[in-house]
Amino acid sequence: MNEKQIRILGTIGSIMAVGMYVAYIPQIQANLAGREVGFMELLQPLVACINCTIWVAYGLFKQPRDWPIAVANAPGIVLGLLTFITGL
Repeated sequence: MNEKQIRILGTIGSIMAVGMYVAYIPQIQANLAGREVGFMELLQPLVACINCTIWVAYGLFKQPRDWPIAVANAPGIVLGLLTFITGL
């Protein structure tokens, strides 16, 4: 793949990652409304939060910094943790 194709692939991947984490918002709303949450439904966003934390750290500590990875995974930390907390 050439540099342009890699950039396009990275952009698409970043957009998809943010979209995946934004998809937690309806679950957060349902949790706040009092819906019962099963163990696996509670575990998945917590694991996503941990995974995103690792990817953000990787993107920030890598030299040169990999901003697309860090930025694409940052919403997953916040929304995954929020989903987990509201499901408790």
